[in-house]
Amino acid sequence: MDDPVAGDQLKSIVQRIERLEEEKKTIADDIKEVYAEAKGNGYDVKVLRKVIALRKRDLDERKEEEAILDLYLQAVGESA
Repeated sequence: MDDPVAGDQLKSIVQRIERLEEEKKTIADDIKEVYAEAKGNGYDVKVLRKVIALRKRDLDERKEEEAILDLYLQAVGESA
């Protein structure tokens, strides 16, 4: 890569990615602290993580999956 412009551009891209990776690590650490706070306040972190994951998903998709899950549970004799 003899072109100095391309080299400068590549260096800029690498630096931006490195900065974003550092921000991502900081955010991940912040999230970990919030989960620790929740645990300290008596909340079940495993369930809290499920709540967060469910809220990310489309409501109709969740309802369909829950209906299929209920059907499967009934089929194996594990109905609620």
